[in-house]
Amino acid sequence: MAYDAGDTANPFGGQPHPRIDGKAKVTGAARYGSDEPVANPAFAYLVTSSIAKGRVTGFQLDAARAVRGYIDILTHENINGEYHTPPPFGGKDGQTTTLESDQVWHDGQIVAVVLAETFEAAREAANKVVVNYAVEAPSATFDSPGTTTEPHKPQSGPDPKKGDAAGAFQGAAVKVDAQYYTPPQHHNPIELFATTCVWDGPHLTVYEGSQFMWGMKNALAKQLQTDPTNIRAVSRFVGGGFGSKGGTRPQTALCAIAARRLNRPVKLVATRDQGFTVATFRAETRQHVKLAASTDGKLVSFFHEGWEVTSRPSGYNVGGVDTTARMYACPNIATAVNVVHADRNTPGFQRAPAETPYMFGLECAMDELAYALAMDPIELRRINDTQVDPVSGLKFSSRSLMQCFDQAAARFGWKNRNPKPASMRDGDWLIGYGCATACYPTNIGPGAARLAITPDGKATIGLAAHEIGTGAYTTVAITVARTLGIPVESVTVNLGDSDLPPIPVAGGSNNAASTSHVAHKVCMEALTKIAAAAVAASDSPFHGADPATLKLEDGALKGPGNRSEPLQKAVGRLGGKLEVYAENIPKGLQPEAMANLYKGMPMMARGSGRKDFTTYAFGAQLVEVRVHERTREVRAPRVVSAFAAGNIINPLTAYSQLMGGAIWGLSAALHEATELDLTHARYMNDNLADYMVPVNADVPSVEIIMVPEHDEGVNPLGVKGIGEIGIVGMNAAVANAVFHATGKRIRDLPIRVEKLL
Repeated sequence: MAYDAGDTANPFGGQPHPRIDGKAKVTGAARYGSDEPVANPAFAYLVTSSIAKGRVTGFQLDAARAVRGYIDILTHENINGEYHTPPPFGGKDGQTTTLESDQVWHDGQIVAVVLAETFEAAREAANKVVVNYAVEAPSATFDSPGTTTEPHKPQSGPDPKKGDAAGAFQGAAVKVDAQYYTPPQHHNPIELFATTCVWDGPHLTVYEGSQFMWGMKNALAKQLQTDPTNIRAVSRFVGGGFGSKGGTRPQTALCAIAARRLNRPVKLVATRDQGFTVATFRAETRQHVKLAASTDGKLVSFFHEGWEVTSRPSGYNVGGVDTTARMYACPNIATAVNVVHADRNTPGFQRAPAETPYMFGLECAMDELAYALAMDPIELRRINDTQVDPVSGLKFSSRSLMQCFDQAAARFGWKNRNPKPASMRDGDWLIGYGCATACYPTNIGPGAARLAITPDGKATIGLAAHEIGTGAYTTVAITVARTLGIPVESVTVNLGDSDLPPIPVAGGSNNAASTSHVAHKVCMEALTKIAAAAVAASDSPFHGADPATLKLEDGALKGPGNRSEPLQKAVGRLGGKLEVYAENIPKGLQPEAMANLYKGMPMMARGSGRKDFTTYAFGAQLVEVRVHERTREVRAPRVVSAFAAGNIINPLTAYSQLMGGAIWGLSAALHEATELDLTHARYMNDNLADYMVPVNADVPSVEIIMVPEHDEGVNPLGVKGIGEIGIVGMNAAVANAVFHATGKRIRDLPIRVEKLL
């Protein structure tokens, strides 16, 4: 790990700290959605459709009912209006639903839920349920008969457009005109989609891995037609989500309905293959990119059009042209996104949902342009680097892109690259170097927190934030400790419970920024109360002083003239435990944002929607690939990635996130694709045996450089998100390296042997 821990611009010191929840995770003490011990649970098992389009005409249940331990089965025929359409997440309309009618929208849709005394009995009975269908021919993906296409509906203004892109392209000296394809991919978190529901009178407690507990609480209330105050969502740890646990899934309400019917707790764990269809996925894209430049490499025209697959009733799309249009200086820009409706489950957010597929098209095209210009690919990016957003004309709050490329290139040894394709080799292996830009918008949401400080100088903070593997317990603890001037070990952090004050969805890389700011604010509120009491007390060394001059540091309240008082005494002056509640609404959001967050809306100030700055984190991905001369086997032995993402609260967990993202980017380039049966619109590799992901032997060396960056414009603490930037651009860097190694341009991911033969 490379990071300047002594960077004075970092208010948190930048010192790495081990995860405070690490021991619980490695010893098995951490409880996930299916782990909660409940009395006398029944077990639910999903029955999913074996067709992708049509209707359910009936069930044959005698064999299932004969299984020892069988209790009941829920279907659209007997649910009696207890289940209502799940509210759309993030403003996207028309999510595919289940058990509301006999309609089958996609393969693997939930058509029944079997209940039994044991998991084994529920599974056996579910496997004996026979479902009769009226089958219709489905449409699987692009070019399938029966799909329909329409322009997408942008959520935040029209797609970027400026100048005359077509005219500038026509008259340009150097041009690239190419099409790119990214495949469908699935999240596959290690923790399966699991739910435990317990009723106590009208009150429901749901234990489930969630990236947005207040969203689940409110959405579930609408589905069950009850008041949100009757629902408590608990998710202390999430065993991987990557976006798939950001919205409310249909099985949650079905589990709750089953528990209410039986008047006993119910546990439901979807199988690995069911997780491919009862949750979301990353939709496949087609992209048309046209770049034009003058002979000195300066861009004169940029055109980017995308097509994305979605379900029949949904308009969901990620629309990544909002980001790609902002990457490089260009006077003429035209972009568009189209939605292709097919008979598939509705896609959703998957790590860097827009940037991962769309930056692939742009960054591959930039590499192609560099070769057309006979120019180094990093130099081409330098020539077109900009401190001004080319779409809005606003300044970037900070943009350290070229610092990232310079540091990564020096560490990587980029200067040793022979620019000629297929010119570098080691025995039977062709060697290629590739690079690409990484980026992600800097987002932040409103939040609330409660803080208690006891007379012994220890603090407890509670907020309904989410530990999805990123180290949130630790970053919140560090923020509280630094602000109150106490050791991290003196801070207790309570997360993952909707009885705590709300925090936005843990997505869009906003989690650290949102939680750190409200944690800092609630601590400063506590300091205000402590200081007021100190200056008012006649026995205080600060009696009569200006409370604004006091601060908490090294376990003491300190002021001018080296005056000091132990924190315990300063807190004790308040009559015992000090309790404070605070809310934080970041710049760029309206005052009602906090009230809307309490209603379960995923409020967020987005990086490109600010009125004063455009806010992004940037990075550089450099990779070496080796392609066997005869077999065309591809290896990626070496990665060097550099990122500039503002103040880093905990370099240890940040390094983990950035490294994991880079590895996932390699996976997206060389391994991952959900394979489709085009006739039946069915996923064929819906398991971890056939869905390819990298293992340790696939990733021998990953170096992460964290470039110090102080950004006073992005937010008060200068914190940018890092959860998603790590994956962005790596797929393009690998594809560019493969071209450098072989001279063959692969524009269709993943890059496998058969595409290089």
